[in-house]
Amino acid sequence: MDLISGSGSNDPGPSPTGGAADDSSAGRSTVHTAATPPSRYESQKRRDWNTFLQYLSNHKPPLTLARCSGAHVIEFLRYLDQFGKTKVHVTGCPYFGHPNPPAPCACQLKQAWGSLDALIGRLRAAYEENGGRPESNPFGARAVRMYLREVKESQAKARGIPYEKKRKRPAGGSAAATKVSVAVDRGGDGGGDDDGGAAEAISSRSPATSDIKFQLN
Repeated sequence: MDLISGSGSNDPGPSPTGGAADDSSAGRSTVHTAATPPSRYESQKRRDWNTFLQYLSNHKPPLTLARCSGAHVIEFLRYLDQFGKTKVHVTGCPYFGHPNPPAPCACQLKQAWGSLDALIGRLRAAYEENGGRPESNPFGARAVRMYLREVKESQAKARGIPYEKKRKRPAGGSAAATKVSVAVDRGGDGGGDDDGGAAEAISSRSPATSDIKFQLN
């Protein structure tokens, strides 16, 4: 009799529905799945932002974010060229305009235009997420846009990749036909700018859904 009445001790026996035995495991699983790790895009954006703030603190003279202008952003982009891995031939180089040079040359390595374009997109978003006003965003300044365009055109010529302006969609044509036409035209260039194409694809997507990680190329 005591054994039967004592079966309700501290040890919870198995339940027909399994509810009592699964309570603790359910709680543990809730704790483990509650915190969602940030996406690759968000992680890279945070690293890029911290890198830029570090650049400002090391600037001589020191520069605050409130006094940062488009000219300082361009200065930062030029500073990143020393970490670049993209060969950009100068005008006098025998391989100027050659997408795949047969031999090495003395031309400097720089950041690819696609990497810089993607970086500016992340920093522009990070600036406003950290309290900056859109109208004073230095990463969206006209000077920065012009600089990126000049880099794109110069690298396209130096690496043998013709620069293509966006074509206007014909009034009676379909969007699918336009995309196919552009893809065919790019395929006949004799060389492609992988970084530039990737950056155009990224810029056409919402920053919240992009998970492309910036790398110094």
